[in-house]
Amino acid sequence: MPLFHGSSSAIHYEQTRAGPDIVWVGGGGTQGKDWQRFQTPHFDRSFRSTVFDNRGIGLTVCRAPLPWPIEDFASDLAELVRGVCAGPVNFVGTSLGSAIVQQLAIDSPELVRCAVVMGSGAWSTGWGWDYQQAEIEFRNGGGKLDGLMGVTHYASMLYPACALGDRELWPRLKSLLMEWMDSGENETSLVSQWDASLRFDQRSALAGVKVPVHVIAFEEDVQAPPQDGAELARLMPGSVLHEMKGMGHGSWYGHAHDEINALVEEIFRQHA
Repeated sequence: MPLFHGSSSAIHYEQTRAGPDIVWVGGGGTQGKDWQRFQTPHFDRSFRSTVFDNRGIGLTVCRAPLPWPIEDFASDLAELVRGVCAGPVNFVGTSLGSAIVQQLAIDSPELVRCAVVMGSGAWSTGWGWDYQQAEIEFRNGGGKLDGLMGVTHYASMLYPACALGDRELWPRLKSLLMEWMDSGENETSLVSQWDASLRFDQRSALAGVKVPVHVIAFEEDVQAPPQDGAELARLMPGSVLHEMKGMGHGSWYGHAHDEINALVEEIFRQHA
């Protein structure tokens, strides 16, 4: 992947094919290359895709001291887009990546043609806050979640029961998650990235978002419950809420990606 030198981070990114730009923004523990398995091949026919590693993961190196607020992640993204894309561009985010895209829409709306945010909310609250704080405390205390224990722990947070109970699908999901566990990326990225996800609160600023935003909420998402997505959509004038039945927080990765890709493509063509 090429290297883009921003003011605080040396960002590893990759661009494929040609056409209107889509920038893919990953959640906690997600590397840019993860989008290239189930997403970018679908869009290669008509779009140019940019994937990258957020600060704290993969080959991107950040020189700024911790903690990193969500605004810093969005600043990295803005610099990358200005440097390597022909803005304004389309964005797709998931989880922490959605919060980053939302912050970009607040801080740098001129860069956004249309944004799709999946598995997101306006702030971290309730069980989701406790879950993230517990994981941070566990890592800071020297704990590790890897191997099969890590796979089963995260699978229950990422996928709906219908996927976990599918005897043909589960072995494939297990293999995908085992690759993630074996990479060690979650162990190294969790505290720096999840801290930003834990502490962001965009509620007061979202009313000023004027760019087109589509919120995808997953019916069986335990990390970002669908009511969080509904609240997010209500706070942004003119945004559109899409409720996806039978899907979980990570259904874009190996479960229901075909259906999600088709919806995202339809949205971007509406805003071409």
